[in-house]
Amino acid sequence: MSVVATRRLTLAAVATNVAIVVTGGAVRLTGSGLGCPEWPTCSDGSVVPVASAEVATWHQAIEFGNRLLSFVVLAVALAALVAVWRGRPRRRDQVRLAAALVGGILGQGVLGGITVLTGLHPLIVAAHFLLSIGLIAIAVTLHHRVRTPDGPAEVVIRPEMRRVQHLLVGVVAVVLALGTLVTATGPHAGDVGTPRLGLDPRVTSQFHADGVFLLLGLATALWYGLRATDAPVRVQRSVAVLLGVSLAQGLIGYVQYFTGLPELLVGAHLLGACLVWIAALTMWLSAVSRSPGVASDLRDDRGTVSTAPR
Repeated sequence: MSVVATRRLTLAAVATNVAIVVTGGAVRLTGSGLGCPEWPTCSDGSVVPVASAEVATWHQAIEFGNRLLSFVVLAVALAALVAVWRGRPRRRDQVRLAAALVGGILGQGVLGGITVLTGLHPLIVAAHFLLSIGLIAIAVTLHHRVRTPDGPAEVVIRPEMRRVQHLLVGVVAVVLALGTLVTATGPHAGDVGTPRLGLDPRVTSQFHADGVFLLLGLATALWYGLRATDAPVRVQRSVAVLLGVSLAQGLIGYVQYFTGLPELLVGAHLLGACLVWIAALTMWLSAVSRSPGVASDLRDDRGTVSTAPR
């Protein structure tokens, strides 16, 4: 398979993992979380939806459609794994990331089943989302590795700027985690009978907003710091993108909060969370440069070059 095709497959892996988050949000926002109340079957022991007086047909269709999309996500990840496995020279870093992506998606399916079987417990739903965030991180890193040569890694910014990058990615992750707590206290539970966490929505929302303010402050400081230290343009640009996406996401968050959490805005905010995460990861990856080196499959487990015949 060509390098271009492999790049497209890994990019599709990123896109499909984001898509499953958004459609999962649609399931919750439309109250279709128990449209298929069984797992791994849908209802009445059938894999496909069965007409029921207890569950609306459109709820069944939305939930079942999300389940079908999960197979598309898995198929794309498997295709990416085959592509990097067949790549020449074969790179261990790519194969390991692709294998981790496939394994994570299978685990996500199991966690999705637990979500249904526990009646959409808010903490399980939060874990379901956070695992998707982890899978997006793997997919973004895989796509980046496919687009870069296999060689020694070199950080192209000053150490103090790199530390700020580390901190910034950590803050984004915390903000996403706090966002799941806000969701767990909000009105969009996925089903009318789903309980909510016994937390004050205003307090959790304030903590979430405080995290966003810290994110924006760090991103602004990092951007100025990179400019002052003549960092590569691509790194400066990646921070600017993160700052812009985060500002847009913050605006959506405030509007949805003060307008009573309308479903469309909440869905847009969910997509924005994925885009902020991707921007943060891209910013972090942009500071590492790799030059062509010895192929991964010529190295032994200690990283030294093997001269044995292939």
